[in-house]
Amino acid sequence: MKRLKMKKYNGASVLLKSLLCQNVEIIFGYPGGAIMPIYDALYDYSDSLKHILTRHEQGAIHAAEGYARVTGKTGVCFATSGPGATNLLTGIADAMLDSVPIVCITGQVSSNLLGTDAFQEANIISLTTSITKWNFQITKANEIPYAVAKAFFIAQNGRPGPVLLDITKDAQFEFMEYVKESFFFEKNKKWHPFFNANDIKKAAELIQQAKKPYMLVGHGVSIANAEKELLEFAEKTDIPVACTLLGLSAFPCDHSLYVGMLGMHGNYGANILTNEADLIIAIGMRFDDRVTGNLNTYAKQAKIIHIEIDPTEINKNVFCDVPLVGDAKNILKLLLPEVRNNKHNLWMQEFRKCYEKEYHSIIKNEFFPNDNQNLKMAQVINCLSELTNGSAVIVTDVGQHQMSAARYYKFKTKNSMITSGGLGTMGFALPAAIGAKFGAKDREVIAIIGDGGFQMNIQELGVIMQEKIPVKIIILNNSFLGMVRQWQELFFENRLSFTHMQNPDFIQIVKGYGIKAKKAVNKEQLEEYMREMILSKESYFLEVSVEKEENIFPMIPSGAGVSDVRLS
Repeated sequence: MKRLKMKKYNGASVLLKSLLCQNVEIIFGYPGGAIMPIYDALYDYSDSLKHILTRHEQGAIHAAEGYARVTGKTGVCFATSGPGATNLLTGIADAMLDSVPIVCITGQVSSNLLGTDAFQEANIISLTTSITKWNFQITKANEIPYAVAKAFFIAQNGRPGPVLLDITKDAQFEFMEYVKESFFFEKNKKWHPFFNANDIKKAAELIQQAKKPYMLVGHGVSIANAEKELLEFAEKTDIPVACTLLGLSAFPCDHSLYVGMLGMHGNYGANILTNEADLIIAIGMRFDDRVTGNLNTYAKQAKIIHIEIDPTEINKNVFCDVPLVGDAKNILKLLLPEVRNNKHNLWMQEFRKCYEKEYHSIIKNEFFPNDNQNLKMAQVINCLSELTNGSAVIVTDVGQHQMSAARYYKFKTKNSMITSGGLGTMGFALPAAIGAKFGAKDREVIAIIGDGGFQMNIQELGVIMQEKIPVKIIILNNSFLGMVRQWQELFFENRLSFTHMQNPDFIQIVKGYGIKAKKAVNKEQLEEYMREMILSKESYFLEVSVEKEENIFPMIPSGAGVSDVRLS
């Protein structure tokens, strides 16, 4: 029987067909010589694949992160070889630490030039081995379908994370037959984590016996889409809930069981009462150092149940009595019928007393400062929270403004906090907000950025201009690298070494990109311009002049324990 001759496509087209098979809708990228065949093929796919031209490769991967975080889908970014590929490194490391599914596709010099130090050749496979879940260099067109399918499978399954595919230029030009079936990788395989079923009953027994149980909620709850199960579990057991920085919005901030944010600048009670709890239930969090402080003094009195999908995180930092390795949603579903209704009124009162102490020591003065001429970050965030009713997608950069946003925005809608947690990447917010807006077109997306971080990727304003993206931007301008300055003041004898910033006229710069811009210097202007910003159907930039040398408290000093949290 004569075999039917199938149509052949070059590797670049096969790549795009492979991405379509993974239901990719949007790509963030920047073209260059070694990836030019892919961009040439992309010319014919404009109806099915939307490409967003960022102004820097770091902007591309942060935008892909923002899109992935708000949608739960895998973000995709393109970059060329050499400097294009190396400009992705910060974003790849960021995605790895924060468990964000990303597929990065880089062009590479032709395979016959590999290892010759050819123009714009960089060994991106070696460079990214430690910061990806998987990476692979493609040198033949027929490797593309399987590699792409495998990349998406690895990025999405288990603990999500970044994957990189490096495709040589000759592989992009090489022709091959298109067989659609080969574009699927283990399509029937599902993630089946292992844990001892008896541990569910053991965990339930510890929960029933506890007098001071405490739930610590991380980003894994949102990744698993387990917010509903978490709420049901908390309400049935009457256990107080605190969130990590990345766990914010996984539990509604206006709920009576919510006791605040954990961590170095988290709430007083949320931190100090960790060392009073007799049971800690950690869900989708990894006990990182910003949450635990000094491990030698962390929660030594408590039994610990750790619900975590990544088995390598179990007992890595904190020993747990009951490890439950798996998806947070599934495990909470299994736990829910095993626990009884309970009440912990006296325990909750301890958190309320701590909040009263924090309110009178810190919060009251930040919301209602004596000097009405100097706006504080907390005032800005509180105003934003009230005007948006806690329903906006908040994307922050890194620094004092990030901690203020985390502390004072009252998240009422799930999957609403997007920030760089593990790596602490300045320059993250602006491109991440762009990606988030593409993923959440019907939601208000607001970037909150410091004057330092804003200037790290300020060029991405060009994307907002070109694509007419209705993202909102708030700059909290104190003319300092604020968090570094705070540490210098508190721990380096106030020797303010290279943290003061002489900034440009942001309003003029932003207007140059065709974006409406206002500057608020007092409370009246803040409320007026913020209302105007929220009502705007287009992009809007609001610069707010805030107190120059404001400090963010509470604070756990570096190397100290959670019981050493400072109120001043």
